[in-house]
Amino acid sequence: MSTLAMGEPVAAPPNYLTATRTIRSWLLTTDHKRVAILYLVAITLFFGLGGLEAAALRIHLLSAGGALFNPETYNRLFTLHGVIMVFFFLAPAVPAVLGNFLLPMMIGARRLAFPRLNILSWYIYVLGATFAISSALTSGDSGVTFLAPFGSAFKNNTSLLVAVGVLITGLASILTGLNFIVTIWKMRAPEMTWMRLPLFVWAIFATSLFFVLGTPVLEITLVLEGRLVPVASYESFRGGDPLLLQHLFWFYSHPAVYILILPAMGVISEILPCFSRKRHAGYGFMAASSLAISALGLLVWACRLFLSDQSIYGSLAFSILTFMAAIPASVAVFNWIATLYRGSLSFETPMIYALGFIGLFVIGGLAGLFVATPALHVHVADTYFVVAQFHFVVAGGAVMGYMGGLHFWWPKITGRMYSERWGQIAAWLTFISINLTFLPQLLLGYLGMPRRYFAYPPEFQTLNVMSTAGASLLGVACAIPLIYLIASLKTGPKASPNPWKTEGLEWTTASPPPPENFGEA
Repeated sequence: MSTLAMGEPVAAPPNYLTATRTIRSWLLTTDHKRVAILYLVAITLFFGLGGLEAAALRIHLLSAGGALFNPETYNRLFTLHGVIMVFFFLAPAVPAVLGNFLLPMMIGARRLAFPRLNILSWYIYVLGATFAISSALTSGDSGVTFLAPFGSAFKNNTSLLVAVGVLITGLASILTGLNFIVTIWKMRAPEMTWMRLPLFVWAIFATSLFFVLGTPVLEITLVLEGRLVPVASYESFRGGDPLLLQHLFWFYSHPAVYILILPAMGVISEILPCFSRKRHAGYGFMAASSLAISALGLLVWACRLFLSDQSIYGSLAFSILTFMAAIPASVAVFNWIATLYRGSLSFETPMIYALGFIGLFVIGGLAGLFVATPALHVHVADTYFVVAQFHFVVAGGAVMGYMGGLHFWWPKITGRMYSERWGQIAAWLTFISINLTFLPQLLLGYLGMPRRYFAYPPEFQTLNVMSTAGASLLGVACAIPLIYLIASLKTGPKASPNPWKTEGLEWTTASPPPPENFGEA
């Protein structure tokens, strides 16, 4: 409530949360902010489910002989963990939650270009996740790649639903990417030129281009694999080539690693200038690096096929392209460091997540150079080195970026501040536990422990115990924000429109924003 000069109470202006509170109004909403909240709820549930599988896998690996599961159950769990985390958490987390909520406000628009398509994409996403998870819970045992030999029995069991679920969810990604591209291209405020776009918007734009151009290849692959439509393109006994299947799969899936991290890089590019009290160093280079990562990411898929019978010259070419793809990522890191240099730094929760992101991203990137070098790839392929390198990028990068962005814009999303003390504790615990979990796995992989095995030689047990201890701590670190963020909805101090005293159109409107973002024209 607010008060007039005569002391007469008046109702506070409505915001997107209080405008209409019925369940029907939420499920049929065309407000991009409410759609973002729907995605936030669903993604949080899937993140929790995927995390529980990861915890179960690590507890099983405490013992060299396997403590909990038989091989079939173990395979089912790592399939479920991989499918949920990649397709239903990591890929949509930043674009679907933060992108949906912030993109129109950041460019001065009142809505997305296709608001009904936006809520439809959420329903498609939930439907696809339901198909995939129900399958993996019953008999999914093919791994997240679905490739032979793990997916060889695919046609004879209900794991077909995994492919259907991923296909459906891919459609949601395509629709979301199309919506974002059209919104950025056509609905910017007149003064919002391309070179004035926030770096987060550039990252979302580059990610959306990949969703639209790369995801259809995954959709086609699911069909060409003979699981939905019987074709001979990859079956050698019918005159096909099994390698074609891997080329098609990795054309999407290897660049997807870059795409998982790219939106989080945009988040970091918004947080660092705020808490260093400086404008971002090298804005043009950062914008160009986002597009370069998206473009070069589509050219490096065959670095996953160094152990196949592809030409040695082809392997050399793809190795060089993979090293080239690291250049724009390196440009981003150096620009972040330049932004911090001689800044007036403050270490609120989003800043700790952002700094942790940089450290973990660098470790994952350097480890990735081992995987991209053909001679070293032979040594570390299909070992825990690859598992750790991937998780340093996606767990250390995408998760840290997502959590940093969620804390940064939480006052804008909810109109409430959270506990800064607990936020800093959670951020530090996340950084420490990710290192404790995956640094031992880098050593395990270099020493030769293969991935996907449910048991291992006894000499690897000490490092596995360390990794499981780190995973347990990581689970606690991820659960703490869930508690204090939910608590802040009731007990948190009310947030001002711009609690961090930073720049950006989204900070010029109320917290939480009104239904039309900027109030009446």
